Amino acid sequence: MNILASLQTNQMIPEKYKQMSREELEARVFEVKNKLGSRLFIPGHHYQKDEVIQFADATGDSLKLAQVSAENTDAEFIVFCGVHFMAETADILTSEKQKVFLPDMRAGCSMADMADIQQTERAWEMLQGIFGDTILPLTYVNSTAAIKSFVGANGGATVTSSNAETMVKWAFDQKERILFLPDQHLGRNTAADLGIGLDEMAIWNPISHTLEYEGVVSRIKVILWKGHCSVHENFTVKNVIDIRYQYPDMKIIVHPECRREVVELADMAGSTSYIINAIETAEPGSKWAIGTEMNLVKRLIKNHPEQQILSLNPHMCPCLTMNRIDLPHLVWSLDTLEDENNQNIIKVSDEIAENAKVALEKMLLHS
Repeated sequence: MNILASLQTNQMIPEKYKQMSREELEARVFEVKNKLGSRLFIPGHHYQKDEVIQFADATGDSLKLAQVSAENTDAEFIVFCGVHFMAETADILTSEKQKVFLPDMRAGCSMADMADIQQTERAWEMLQGIFGDTILPLTYVNSTAAIKSFVGANGGATVTSSNAETMVKWAFDQKERILFLPDQHLGRNTAADLGIGLDEMAIWNPISHTLEYEGVVSRIKVILWKGHCSVHENFTVKNVIDIRYQYPDMKIIVHPECRREVVELADMAGSTSYIINAIETAEPGSKWAIGTEMNLVKRLIKNHPEQQILSLNPHMCPCLTMNRIDLPHLVWSLDTLEDENNQNIIKVSDEIAENAKVALEKMLLHS
């Protein structure tokens, strides 16, 4: 859902929840969890605030949480602490008897909003005119249900930051070229790691509806949608240089949503789960600069005092839309689960869900 649209339809949280103390809010969460038992399941994304993540029944990335939600067949109520596209994926994968809720409908994703279905359909038509039937679409799971559905309808699949390399290899077994939505950096980093030259990658600009490329278009193998993560794009080469100067023996680990030049200069790059695992298995006394979302970095610092950990960018802020899910919104959501007029239910239409599920299942089959 577009963030502006969600703001227009969002039911505002009652003032009483904003006036409650943290102790009152926490007590209410425990009360509802005890009352509903296995009928309630709260998945929490790694980037959520500690005040929320403490109540999560499972933590993980968006796809893992959607899968775990579907596996919890006793859960009638899925209160997804994440952002809109994640709750959509959970709704796609869960059964009809399960309802998915997002505590704050303003919790969107700027990256997902950088590719809407109208732009994508127009781009596809224009690219087909240039390249013919030689392109397979892939979309990062950080995309709307409508984009996932489009990709599924056109023979493509979804990818995660963990399996992007596997899925790009698979895509090239199907077609000569790929269109990678909506994160240009993950697409570029993955393709480059597979040996595809930067001079074989073009950018599709959805605002000007143009292909940005200097050279003979027949050489293009990867078409990157001009989108990005607002958090990860803010890690810079200067950040890396500063860390190398101040802490020569510190390892730098970054997420592949970072710019190519940052990934190239880092010691390690991988998904959120990869980063967490690297820290959890590292030797005591090891030193790390992490290039990912600040709530997660702070949690790793707190959980691993035996290591020296800091953010690659000392001025980085948490993901603003992820931060919208707070204790007052969580409690409000829990209190209104059975209200007939609940406006925080995430429901993907059957038509969109059908092809989106095709794209997701194709990824699960091949990765």
